[in-house]
This record gives sequence, structure tokens and C-alpha cells, in this order.
Amino acid sequence: MNEHRRALMQALAAAGALGLSGGIAKAASAEPPPETTRIRLGKIPSICLAPQYVADELLRAEGFTDIEYVGTGPLGAGGLPGALALGAGDLDISMSFAAPEVVALDMGAPITLLAGIHVGCFELFATPRIRTISELKGKTAAVLAINSAQHIFLASIATSVGLDPQRDIHWVTHPAAEAMQKLAQGQIDAFLGFPPDAQELRALKVGHVVLNSALDRPWSQYFCCIVAANREFARKNPVATKRALRAIVKGGELCATDPELAAKAYLRQGYPTNPDYARQALREIPYGLWRDYNPEETVRFYALRLREAGMIKSAPEKIIAQGTDWRIVNELKREMKT
Repeated sequence: MNEHRRALMQALAAAGALGLSGGIAKAASAEPPPETTRIRLGKIPSICLAPQYVADELLRAEGFTDIEYVGTGPLGAGGLPGALALGAGDLDISMSFAAPEVVALDMGAPITLLAGIHVGCFELFATPRIRTISELKGKTAAVLAINSAQHIFLASIATSVGLDPQRDIHWVTHPAAEAMQKLAQGQIDAFLGFPPDAQELRALKVGHVVLNSALDRPWSQYFCCIVAANREFARKNPVATKRALRAIVKGGELCATDPELAAKAYLRQGYPTNPDYARQALREIPYGLWRDYNPEETVRFYALRLREAGMIKSAPEKIIAQGTDWRIVNELKREMKT
């Protein structure tokens, strides 16, 4: 048993409610094995996806033997390209920001949203001349790519204060490191950072935080990252889907109870991240609240914002009816009682 696996098993044993024992083990043992032992998940640089990296060994405990993390989207940024890749069958199940999944569902992508994992992680940084969201009008904001998670989230934020994100904001695209440098030099006005970008910017005292989605309402009242599956994969493999979701949910619980373990799981993915920023991010992201927030309300909230922004045409109820299935997460809530 390698060092990581030993540490993970010890962490599970210490967090008895999260381990493979008691009621959870009985529920798992009563289930048939997964219909497939292969599972493909998304891979992007944001540390908020740490639950599914921690879940590697948990997935093995659930019966998966061929586990692959697949990079998607421009610069590995996920967002709408990642959601469309999931619908195309390039991935089977994955965590991602909720809003791009809503856009993908509006486009007809065959995906199914299954559960929320954590609340807020994005932070909007700006130069001193911008103090409020409304003051973004006519200003330049950097994102990784158009239709990236950052772009869609900031567009929904702008809409919430009456701005037209297509006309009122000048969008530029840069890799995160370049965008942070341009913000420090005053060459752009704002940058939406996902962790650990936000932790680095704060440490370097670059700009100031205009909005923190983990703390500021209404964003802090809804899930940020959710789990979605390829619709056909979930239909053909209901047991595998439940087992995979359970592993990711447990991964989120471990991020809450053992951020050091989670940081190591993230850093093993090979991203050039300062370990101190990674650990800080995992302490700050509100994990472990998957039972406490309503994933359907999250979908409704973002669908309303994105419809106002002109980024989707479908009504929220249509998105919910065609693209969500909360039965598995409701089963897990009953089985994994604290």
C-alpha cells in the first residue's frame, strides 16, 4: 500500500461517518457491483475539484479499476467546452461549475445533473478604481476563454446588477498567470479567479476583492460545483453512477476534514501551484455541505440569471425537467447520515 493510499485509508478510519463501515458499508455491500469498472472524470486546474481527485482511491473501493482524469476545454478550463465534452461521451461523470452545465443543457447536450458538492469558490478582483459590480460597465475583464467558467459566472454576476455582459464589459482572454500580472500592472480592470488564483492574488496584495462567491449573497446561498454525468452513461450504468457519486461526495467530506490530504491529491495532478496556496484554498472552500443546500434551486438560480443575460433561451423548469435527476443524491443523504 503506497503512502497516499495508506493516508487516505487512515483519514477514512478517523472520520468514521465517512468511512467504508457501518451503514454506508452495508448499503454498498447490498448493491450489485458496478456495470463497468472504467470511469472517466474531468481534469481542470481549479483546486475546487479536489473532491474527485481525493476520490481516486474511493472509486477503487467502489469497484472501479480503470480511472482516468481527462482534461477538457480551453487551457483545461472546463466551462462550456467541458460540459459539451461530457455530453459527447468524452467523460462519464465529473464535477464542474453549475452555470456552464445549464448553458450546455439549453443547447441540448445529453447530460444529467446529479448533486451539489460545495458552495462558492470564485473571487472577483479589481483595481482600486472599481469598487462595485456596477462599475464594471465599460471596463476590461480578463477570463481564461469565452464560455469558460469564469466568463459565464461573471456574465451572470453582471446581469444581476442590470449590466448587459455582451455590451457593457470588454472581455479579454489570457491564461491565469498572465491575467494576474496584467491586473497588477493596471492593464486590465478585473479578473475572476478560481482557487488557488485568489489565494495568490491576496498573498501578493494584487487588486482587491469585489465579490467572494463563498461569502457574498446571493451567490453564497447556492452550490458552485455540482456533479454531472453523461446521460447515456447514467442510464446504462445506474449502479456505477451511484457508486461514483458516493465516492465524489466522500471526497468532498474528506476535503472538509483533512485539507492537507486533499491538497496532496490535487498537487499530484501536476499543476504548478504553490502548495501553501493550495492548502489555504482547501481550508477556505466550504466543503462538506452537500446535504445542506438545494441543487435544484441552484439550477433555477443560474438558469434565471443566464436567461436574463441572453445566454440561454430555455425556462428554468425546462432545464430542471430535462437535465436533472436527484434520486441518487437523495438516497445517499438517507444512507450517509452523520
